[in-house]
Amino acid sequence: MACHHLRLDTPPLASVTIAYFAYGRCPKVRTMPTTSSLIGRHDEIERLLALVKAAERGEGGVLVLRGEPGIGKSALLDHLEQAAERFQRIRASGSEFEGELPFAALHQLCVPVLEHLDTLSTPYRDSLLVAFGLADGAPDPFRVGLAALELLATAAAERPMLCVIDDAHWLDAASARALTFLARRVSAEPIAMVFAARDQDPVPGLDELPGLTVGGLSDAQARVLLAEEKTVTLDERVRDRLLAEARGNPLALIELPKAGGFALPTPSPIASRIERSFLARMADLPPDARQLLVLASADPTGDPGLLWAAARQLDLDVPAASAAAEASGLILFDTRARFAHPLARSAAYRAAEPKLRQAAHRALADVTDPDTAGDRRAWHRAQATAGPDEEVAAELELSASRAQARGGVAAAAAFLERAAALSLDPGKQVERTLAAARATLAAGRTDAAADLLTSIDTSTLALPQHASVDLLRGQIAFVQGADGAVRGPEIILHAAQQLADSDPERSREFLVAALEMGLAVGRAAGVLDRVLAAAPPSGPPDLLAALVRLTTEGHRAGVPAIRQVLTGDDAGWTRTPALATVLAGELWDLDLHRTIIDWLTRTGQSTGSPMTIRLGLSQAAVYAVLTGNFGQAMAAIAEEEAIADALGDPPQLYPRVHLAAMRGRKQEVLDLFAEATSRRTGQLTANAHWAMAVLYNGLGEYPAAFEAATQAVASGDLFLTGIALPEQIEAAVRCGEDAVARSALDALVERTESADTDFALGVAAGARAMVTDAEDDYLAAFSYLSGSPLSVQIARAHLRYGEWLRRAGRRRDAREHLRVAHEQLSKIGLEAFTRRAADELRATGEVARNRSSHTYDRLTMQEMHIAREVAAGATSKEVATRLFLSPRTVDAHLRNIFRKLGITSRRQLRDMPDLRDAD
Repeated sequence: MACHHLRLDTPPLASVTIAYFAYGRCPKVRTMPTTSSLIGRHDEIERLLALVKAAERGEGGVLVLRGEPGIGKSALLDHLEQAAERFQRIRASGSEFEGELPFAALHQLCVPVLEHLDTLSTPYRDSLLVAFGLADGAPDPFRVGLAALELLATAAAERPMLCVIDDAHWLDAASARALTFLARRVSAEPIAMVFAARDQDPVPGLDELPGLTVGGLSDAQARVLLAEEKTVTLDERVRDRLLAEARGNPLALIELPKAGGFALPTPSPIASRIERSFLARMADLPPDARQLLVLASADPTGDPGLLWAAARQLDLDVPAASAAAEASGLILFDTRARFAHPLARSAAYRAAEPKLRQAAHRALADVTDPDTAGDRRAWHRAQATAGPDEEVAAELELSASRAQARGGVAAAAAFLERAAALSLDPGKQVERTLAAARATLAAGRTDAAADLLTSIDTSTLALPQHASVDLLRGQIAFVQGADGAVRGPEIILHAAQQLADSDPERSREFLVAALEMGLAVGRAAGVLDRVLAAAPPSGPPDLLAALVRLTTEGHRAGVPAIRQVLTGDDAGWTRTPALATVLAGELWDLDLHRTIIDWLTRTGQSTGSPMTIRLGLSQAAVYAVLTGNFGQAMAAIAEEEAIADALGDPPQLYPRVHLAAMRGRKQEVLDLFAEATSRRTGQLTANAHWAMAVLYNGLGEYPAAFEAATQAVASGDLFLTGIALPEQIEAAVRCGEDAVARSALDALVERTESADTDFALGVAAGARAMVTDAEDDYLAAFSYLSGSPLSVQIARAHLRYGEWLRRAGRRRDAREHLRVAHEQLSKIGLEAFTRRAADELRATGEVARNRSSHTYDRLTMQEMHIAREVAAGATSKEVATRLFLSPRTVDAHLRNIFRKLGITSRRQLRDMPDLRDAD
């Protein structure tokens, strides 16, 4: 079967796309792969063939080939394409010189199947159009990868598909994220994906995929390769030297003899030596052929239309130059211009004099369509410019805005950095550098962002700009971690102090920004103290003033002030949602917490903000844990993790920590604790200590619970300290640490009385009962908590009261409360506390009933989400959209769910009570 080419009746949209990227190809590369280039690759070929055979059965998969330059990865890819004759074959590749253009490689992969674009739902179609720069607007960052998956899956339904991605180490960041997202979701599709990447250049996300390292050839295999190539006659000593220095690298064995032997004056990396062999061949070419190679190397699209038009701009003799270049074996001109190896392209570009490179980029800019490829044209113009040029700088700034709107923050950073370098006006240069640093930080390149800031001469800046630089420096330090938790706030606080007289409102915003940033990156511990120490003694009644009162005057004065700010007409907390969620916990106000969650959900859905949606889902999971709806918590966690996976980010850990602790899953809590501490974020560690305290109190291992709770309380974190105090009190009483228990109770009462909610007062009454041993306090806990959604607290209150009654010798009364506790704890799913209640019941002479069976005990987080959605009437396609999966994958999960639950239909799911939503 022939390679999959675009049909002649390709829709107009695809034609526009081809003009932009010109990737509709499956070139017939006559020079590769040769038989000799596959010597010694039997095992690798078998692994690749197994992958495509599985995809042909509908069991898609992925494999990443890793190895040094020249080791034979590209030859294996080409061999696989030839072997997969029954497949549609589409190819993409990263490019060393266009890693800043967002979605460039993903676009390559999608162009051959764009004829199916109109079959996608409108949001998916629009996401791809905007991501590829073919429509205005901002794409939903979660939908691009899923839209590409649906596009490829639709095409693969006609015939199995092989997706080959070469030079993956040069993928642009947006494509790398989308392609790894795709690769993790093709298991239910007839799609095989194979990447090739250099092993010394890790790509985020790619290293998590199944991989195969392509090593060097053995000495015997290398000798066979040399013999089969027959490029030059080598004497024995030269051959031995060649074999020793090539270290089994096939391209080195093939190329270096062509460059006149292998003797080099000084040792150098294999890649450098191979580049030199390519350079030696270039040196013998006519000037027009060399210039044509430079021109081709400057245009990674390989579009012959652009290449020949640019060559004519340079007055090159195209027929003669192309013939000479092809005869050298360095490049092939077919459906696209393709170098024999990426190192050949690199050598051609790097070896050219700056003037030749600039001329090549200028010619390419002149022939690039400004409407369909404006960003690429701007980039070529920038590379063609030797000195400052405000017109080009302004064009790059516009390209940066477009790139950022499409989710290409790395591209925006690169455009802005180059725009700053070309700026004539010093003020604009500073603003563009600052914007480049912000975009670079948003792209996750903190060191590069810091380097950009060092290029700014702050001694010449006005105070507002100087403060902006310091704010960004502080944010970078925060993200970098380690001592950044100290340096970050100090830098931001210094900036705030500098603005205190000239711009007090902005100064206060900086102070709150320091705390919000600390919470956002999980390093808030200790930041509040420093922020408040730097706060002015007086000011408007805003959030900062309320926090100052909380710290200086205590909870009785501070809590009402915080409540006024959070519930007032202004709702200024929407600018600091992470801080707002924590403060709602500090107020022990579940209604306010629910309000904030609802706002986060609505706002996240309307704006498409990943962080807003993820924060809302994480907080929804915490709310569900507190109210005893573990199935709902699992579903929220699964959705947050799906979004994180779509973005290529690690998921939020604290909701899992809270859920595992309440469920009493010791090993899971220990594993999460290890992961939390390894992340070295203070707030996350405090969450983990609280979780350990809950776990060990449930297990009745009170010394361990006491130690963990003490560490959680010592963190001083908002909300976490408050909810850790009852755990510390319970453990301290059981360990005989009466003084500690009384001190912790005083601290808890100050917090809860000022909050004055049923949640707060009920928890405080239960804790007081354990310290005072007064029955009235146990009963007071019930009166506050009954009727509330806090089923976990109510069940634990029954357990503690039942234990107290048994110790008082009132066995009959004890049985009644222990029985209720056991039933409620079991129904919710608090496994450790359920066993504790069962042990207490047994001590009264009664055997506890068998524990309740929960649907979520048999399902994974993701399966629980799917089961709940389907039980509520959602279709497979609707569920797939929420979890960034294909409908076929959802159906595969449903089959597993049916098997695990012993059912056969969606209707039976709807009949299961613990799959129904419960708010």
